[in-house]
Amino acid sequence: MSLGLIGKKVGMTRVYDETGKAVAVTVIDVSDNVFVQRKTEASDGYTGVQVGFDAQKKERLPRPLQGHLEKHGASPKKVIREFRMEEGEAIPEGDHPGLGVFEPGQWVDVIGTSKGKGFQGVYKRYNFGGLPMAHGSMMHRRTGSVGAGTTPGRVWKNQKMPGQHGNVRKTIQNLRVVQTRPDDNVILVSGAIPGAKGGYVIIRPAIKKSDESAPKA
Repeated sequence: MSLGLIGKKVGMTRVYDETGKAVAVTVIDVSDNVFVQRKTEASDGYTGVQVGFDAQKKERLPRPLQGHLEKHGASPKKVIREFRMEEGEAIPEGDHPGLGVFEPGQWVDVIGTSKGKGFQGVYKRYNFGGLPMAHGSMMHRRTGSVGAGTTPGRVWKNQKMPGQHGNVRKTIQNLRVVQTRPDDNVILVSGAIPGAKGGYVIIRPAIKKSDESAPKA
């Protein structure tokens, strides 16, 4: 199954498995996922679905997006993402992709936006080792040399320098679905995921691990 879900990070907690071991988990709210559009080989050249999440006021959406949602009979949503189906995979029925998309023990990847740290120096941004801290150094936490004066006579591209830290798209791979709670419409995923509480994330089946290798919860 290639279908995933859009969710909102609630926070972290811990649960106990069947052996009594405490497992750190992230709670993800997936209560408002709906199908926006179904794409087929005949009409679009491939098979996939668009999923919308989190209600939004219509007037806050761009006009083209308003028309797209109205055309397919979908309500206004803040986040819309597309999931492409694998060859021979059927498009799911119904209006809502439920928690049944994922099962306890399944491996998943979680995509989110990391917390922004603002403008930072190279020590925090790239974990530089440090320059002498004695009084005569006068360098301390500075970058140090960034290039020779004659050859190459310029600063190379991608040189590590101070700048914006965080607030980038990140994918955490091979996390395990510990529990699904239909009554609360949440998924509990092992470990930490990118972003702050309330941030949007995408949960998709893991691309580097098969479900056969996953331990059953």
